Amino acid sequence: MLQFKSIGTPLVLALALFTLAGCEQAEKSAQQLLDQAAQSAKQAIDDTNKAAQQALSEAIGSDGRAPENADKHKDTQEI
Repeated sequence: MLQFKSIGTPLVLALALFTLAGCEQAEKSAQQLLDQAAQSAKQAIDDTNKAAQQALSEAIGSDGRAPENADKHKDTQEI
């Protein structure tokens, strides 16, 4: 029985170290996934902003004035 106890303690310590190493690796992997998700979200926001700026630019004209056909509808009223 004494021999089993002397083997059991180092075995438990070794298993604890392997578990901690596995947790550290899982934490690193999770952090990498979060970083990738944040980068993807930032890229999506940037792309959306660029598309919105382009649509706004096209809507008001490239020189900052409203398009000509917008003036036609300004003075009329739909029935």
